[in-house]
Parts: sequence; structure tokens; C-alpha cells
Amino acid sequence: MKLYGLIGYPLGHSFSQKYFTEKFKQLGIEDCRYDAFSLENINNFPALLKNNPGLCGLNITIPHKQNIIPFLSEATQLPQGMNACNCIKIENGKLTGYNTDVIGFEQSLFPLLQQHHTKALVLGNGGAAEAVKFVLNKLGIAFKVVSRQLHNGSHLTYQQITKEVIATYNLIINTTPLGTYPKVEECPDVPYQYLTPQHYLFDLVYNPEKPLFLLKGEQQGASIKNGYDMLVIQAEESWKIWNS
Repeated sequence: MKLYGLIGYPLGHSFSQKYFTEKFKQLGIEDCRYDAFSLENINNFPALLKNNPGLCGLNITIPHKQNIIPFLSEATQLPQGMNACNCIKIENGKLTGYNTDVIGFEQSLFPLLQQHHTKALVLGNGGAAEAVKFVLNKLGIAFKVVSRQLHNGSHLTYQQITKEVIATYNLIINTTPLGTYPKVEECPDVPYQYLTPQHYLFDLVYNPEKPLFLLKGEQQGASIKNGYDMLVIQAEESWKIWNS
């Protein structure tokens, strides 16, 4: 039995186990299983590997996309400069890291992207933001990271997002878990009243289908997209990697 899985914490909202379980059933694959491994402390990762010797591949989610990297045998498959891993292939005891969020985000972002979307705000600066920043750089879209505390000149705090900032940055991407079920009443603290139909709001959250961040944008006429398509694309890319 080939075992695949997801590590993260908490995993109550996880998409991957259901997705792959249904995939295996639809394809008639009987020798594969996909489990969710709730892992609060990354230092328990070696024990997880030892206790599950049949593991062939893993997906990585919040909060371990960055702190998993020291455990990789090699991270050469990560894009240059990328400091986040969301996919591991396990072969002969070797753990090779990949980032399938990059292709997932790029392909999912593109359909609603317009020529005037030339500047972006990236809400959050964790592991999920790494793929977003990588893609924006690739597309030539200038961006500012928004976090709760001021880091350096390339960052803004939420308190610094003024009407003028909103007018300048008409692509806004939420990489935080704010608004994820069951805490659906939460959303990033931005001045939504200044959004316009020229804005495009992308939320990596996928449950609920319309997080409060997107609902508030939609009320102002902005284009909106949640993270579901990104998740499906990155999952399929992971499956390709595990079977290559």
C-alpha cells in the first residue's frame, strides 16, 4: 500500500484528504491511501516518518511550509530563491522538496488578471505568501507585503493602507487564513470602502466559497477569486511529481 498524506496544524478544514481519496476511488486505484497528519510541532516530523514507513509523498500546509525545509534531503527542485515547500517526494529514504503552489497560483490568478493590474498588495508573509511573491515577480507585477508589524521598506502595516494605497494597488491577495471556516466572521483589516470595479481580490482561502474578504470586495464591484482552483491545480501537480 502506497501512503500519501498532508501535514499541517490544524487540519480541520483540509481539502487534500477528501480530494485524493475521491480521486483514487474514481480511478480505481486500490493500492494508494491519503491520510491527514495533524502535526503541531515540526520537531515531531522524524517520528511521523518512522511510524509511517510506507509514505511515498506529502503535501505541506500551514504552518510548516517554511520550517519543513531543514528536513529535506535536497531542496533543489524548489524554484531559486523560494523559501517554502508544499510537496515532498519520498524515495529510498530521500525527501525531495517541491513547490506546486507556484503553478497553482499562477494558473488560477491569470483568467481574471487585466492589463491595469500592475501593482499588488500581498496580505500576510508566511509560507503561503512565498509562491504568490514568486509569481508576481515573474509576471512583473510590483507588490508590497502587508503584515501586522513593520519589517522594512518593502512592507506595509495594515494601519498604513490608506485610500491612496488602495487606489494605487488594485490587485489584493490574501495569503492569511483569516476567514477560513469556522471563523467565517474574520477578514483582513483593510479599508474595503475604497475598493472599486477596477480591483481584483484573490483569496487563498477556499472554505467558505466566498470568505468575508471576497464578499466585501464583491460588494464594491471588485473581481473576486477564491483558492479552490489553485488547490486543485497544485494537488494534480503533486500527483504528477509523486508518479514521475
